[in-house]
Amino acid sequence: MRINLANIKKAEKLLNKSECVAIPTETVYGLAGNAYSDQACKKIFKLKKRPKNNPLIVHYYNYQKLAKDCNLNDNFYKLYKKFCPGPITFILRLRKKSKISKFVTNKKKSLAVRFPRHPITRTLLKKLTFPLAAPSANISSKLSAVCTSDVKEEFGKKIKYILEGGKSSIGLESTIIDLRYTPKILRLGGLEVTQIQKIFRQKIFIVKNPLKVISPGQFKLHYSPDMPIRLNVKKINSSEAFLLIRKKKENKPNYFYLSKNGNLKEAAKNLYTTLRKIKNSKYDSIAVSKIPEKGLGKTINDRLKRASKF
Repeated sequence: MRINLANIKKAEKLLNKSECVAIPTETVYGLAGNAYSDQACKKIFKLKKRPKNNPLIVHYYNYQKLAKDCNLNDNFYKLYKKFCPGPITFILRLRKKSKISKFVTNKKKSLAVRFPRHPITRTLLKKLTFPLAAPSANISSKLSAVCTSDVKEEFGKKIKYILEGGKSSIGLESTIIDLRYTPKILRLGGLEVTQIQKIFRQKIFIVKNPLKVISPGQFKLHYSPDMPIRLNVKKINSSEAFLLIRKKKENKPNYFYLSKNGNLKEAAKNLYTTLRKIKNSKYDSIAVSKIPEKGLGKTINDRLKRASKF
């Protein structure tokens, strides 16, 4: 991908002034601000209409920069070496002398961190003297943005600048793993849990009903297109959009396909784009055909289940 340094410089100038800009990542677009600046972090929450008790993920260029803010452990280094930069977020203990804004963590002693793979955002992070707090660039609980037009649809002119980076290559948010104690998955995401388990050579517990919100993506209602969703449907109503994992021979106007042949990576990449397309159409609700509960299918099902809480 061609990197436009003039665009990166424009984003850098705004971020240095504690403004917010939208940035591309391989997962989804993020709404970014200086993670050390209370002013910038408050703007993120205000723009997103995000609950204050929902922490932000902070994006770093490398672990050397992260070491100033968090205590790093052996499990972190194992996963970092294998999967970073990439679609994995770590929950780590925050250092007492960290400059991270209290608004990022809701005054908690832990921090959600990741190292995005997108070359444009990596170039930006390398230039900055601070990490970026960057939740998904959407209104809280609504559909995530996977391209600049999605960001514009969500925020209009309320964001100072959108750093163009094409469509997100994965299209689902990062997998979140808590590494403060025994490793456990807090959110399914773009990195399959089986790949993480191979590193640890054991199964990892997946938290499904958290008692406390300690990371993003744990609220019951999330990723919503603002219409009712029915899951694992075989028969649909005439007023519904029908979301299918693979193409069928019959091609009706209300049929929306996530992939040509049931490929789960392709389906994941197309999920939010397809839901947004349906949202902007004439349908009253969405019926979803059964999606395999394996690999990224588990993450797709998780997103649809949370979206169906509307």
